[in-house]
Amino acid sequence: MAYIGKQPVIGNFQKCDSIAVVNGQAAYTLQVGGTNVSPQSENHMLVSLNGILQAPVDSFTVSGSTLTFASNLVTGDVIDFVMILGNVLDLGVPSDNTVSLAKLTATGTKDATTFLRGDNTFAEAGGGITSASQFRLTADLSLGGGTNQDITANIEEVDTNYSGIGTAMTESSGIFSFPSTGIWLITFIGNGSQPSPDDGDCYIKFTTDNSTYNARVVNFVNPGDTADKFTIFCQGIFDVTNTTNDKVKFGTGLTNGLGGTLYGDTNVSETHFTFIRLGDT
Repeated sequence: MAYIGKQPVIGNFQKCDSIAVVNGQAAYTLQVGGTNVSPQSENHMLVSLNGILQAPVDSFTVSGSTLTFASNLVTGDVIDFVMILGNVLDLGVPSDNTVSLAKLTATGTKDATTFLRGDNTFAEAGGGITSASQFRLTADLSLGGGTNQDITANIEEVDTNYSGIGTAMTESSGIFSFPSTGIWLITFIGNGSQPSPDDGDCYIKFTTDNSTYNARVVNFVNPGDTADKFTIFCQGIFDVTNTTNDKVKFGTGLTNGLGGTLYGDTNVSETHFTFIRLGDT
């Protein structure tokens, strides 16, 4: 892109031609190979006068290709050398934990800070989605009429046209464990059918002691007046504070005596469970 003003010189270290002192003169032209050169500023120069390095601004200034000393030089003074340091954009790589929040010109705290991204939109550190995974039922599940039942078998992480985020949930006998603490959005969607019209339900159970499960989310479905297919849906937000004790499992049931079927397939997600970490607890 174009620069406004003089474009910075990058990585071009130059030693200027020898400069002869003129008695009673403070300003001198800077050249390299007989051609005028213009340093970025006096702070990007090394100037030695009479064997002593001069302080930028205090002892000399630069404007364009003109170097001007703070006082007139006299016969006998010697300009030993003038070096132009052209690598003005390379700040190097800062060491770990050396850049403070103030240096980032951001507002917030170490846990929740707003930064401006390259696309000029804002992103928040300390939050955001760091983990997302999805599992599914791999085979049809027969539902007994009149009772609810936990889903305990034939569960796999989705592996068809799928890519999760971060570390996935783990599952054993229908019990799901969390990879990290945080605020989690959990969704249970199931598809199935029943041979006679009746009500059904689905639920998400949660434990905080790795033992006692209580229904945290329950939803009901009524397929209508005839035997038909149905879709069940449950969704909730859970505060996971301990990955050892906080776990979740799913279940469903139909109230009719004939039961029904909850669909499962290893190639397509007919009944599935989605876990998204929304942010820190």
